[in-house]
Amino acid sequence: MKAWLRLLGLTVWLAGCDRAPAPPPVSAPAEPAPPKIAAPSPTPAPPSDATEENFQRATALKAEGKLAEARALLQPLAEGANTPERVLNLLGEINTQILFSPAAAPEKVDYTIVAGDSLGKLAKKYETTVELIKKANGLGGDTIRVGDRVRIYQGKFAVIVNKSANQLTVTDHGKYLKRYKVGTGQYSKTPVGEFKITSRIEHPPWWRADGRTIPFGDPENILGTHWLGLDVPRYGIHGTWETNSIGKQATAGCIRLLNSDVGELYTILPTGTPVAIHD
Repeated sequence: MKAWLRLLGLTVWLAGCDRAPAPPPVSAPAEPAPPKIAAPSPTPAPPSDATEENFQRATALKAEGKLAEARALLQPLAEGANTPERVLNLLGEINTQILFSPAAAPEKVDYTIVAGDSLGKLAKKYETTVELIKKANGLGGDTIRVGDRVRIYQGKFAVIVNKSANQLTVTDHGKYLKRYKVGTGQYSKTPVGEFKITSRIEHPPWWRADGRTIPFGDPENILGTHWLGLDVPRYGIHGTWETNSIGKQATAGCIRLLNSDVGELYTILPTGTPVAIHD
């Protein structure tokens, strides 16, 4: 099993992330460095009465299922300084509803399945994930048929991690998408810099320091339900059952989320997604 995982390139080695051994050297073609990611420059916040009015209007539009219209009201508020937390939370809820449903949005394209198509080919073509295509279109399996129509979200996602605030923010085309609470490395062990996601594993095994493989589902496995590996050895974004570590600098270096939250990120973020980690 261990050799099989190595052949697939899916072995999770986490010496810097909760005491697992370092990976063996792997020869791979050199890739360009990921682009620099910076949070949008803050602009003055709108008057509080305008914020409240737009918040209430967006809440009503969301209840009516008019998600794109609700988002359009809140997005300018999210780009301002000192945006109220409830505005960001509502905008995050609306954005994930747009992502995970067939709701219409300017970023989505309608596609008719032709001979030779597969979900993997479509995900590669539109730079998304199979999981997002399936979830957004209510597909229970991987089978698609000629003539079927699917709606595909064309995003350009990036991740920004703020270690001091223990927050992870996802942006799409540079605009706020959603924010998550995370756990980061104790004593500043989480590396700072510009990285990218290079592996995505559902139900990841964990390699202990003594070389023993701890399968998913074993109480000793600390990686939670999903793993998003970074292009810095032994570090990544993963879930956890230790919910009291979220919002704290309490890990061995990796970035932890609630399992429900890392499951969302796994669905949304393809390999190659840039990740910027700041103090």
